[in-house]
Amino acid sequence: MPDRRDAWELVCEYTQNVNLRRHMLAVEAAMRAYARRFGEDEELWGLVGLVHDFDYEQHPDVAVDGHPNAGVPILRARGYDETLVRAVLSHATEVTGVERGSRMEHALYAVDELTGLITAVALVRPSKSLRDVEVSSVRKKWKDKLFAAAVRRDEIEAGAAALGVELWEHVGVVLAAMQGVADELGLA
Repeated sequence: MPDRRDAWELVCEYTQNVNLRRHMLAVEAAMRAYARRFGEDEELWGLVGLVHDFDYEQHPDVAVDGHPNAGVPILRARGYDETLVRAVLSHATEVTGVERGSRMEHALYAVDELTGLITAVALVRPSKSLRDVEVSSVRKKWKDKLFAAAVRRDEIEAGAAALGVELWEHVGVVLAAMQGVADELGLA
């Protein structure tokens, strides 16, 4: 199975957009945090988060012939474990047919959209720093449906529920994970 360096090279090979790369880094950090919380394989969970959208720039349509299905043959050809491949497929059940079953798959679904919302909250702060964001900041923006309108809040809620984590506790876990890599995310 490829390691983290290999995964990052894959991301950089297929994704030129810096913000999309940063999104994958944010999801990686959140996945690692949940792996630690649940006593799971932090490396595997981190890799899932890091590569989950590697094909999105080249295949931006979430579709049967688009993301994430288009990236699966590449992951398999490069030796990624079927557990990782399945998790990547499960974050878009509507086009892959792969239902989320494992805790890792639920975690990916739960953190994916949330990282975008937290990033948006940081970007409207005067400092543009994640370090100035608190759970209450996210909660306040959550209520404003026009703020980061593309973020599917229902998916975040469903993901947290499937993980068995209360919504605002979930926000806290992901926020803390992202704050830990704020420099890499360009949000220090």
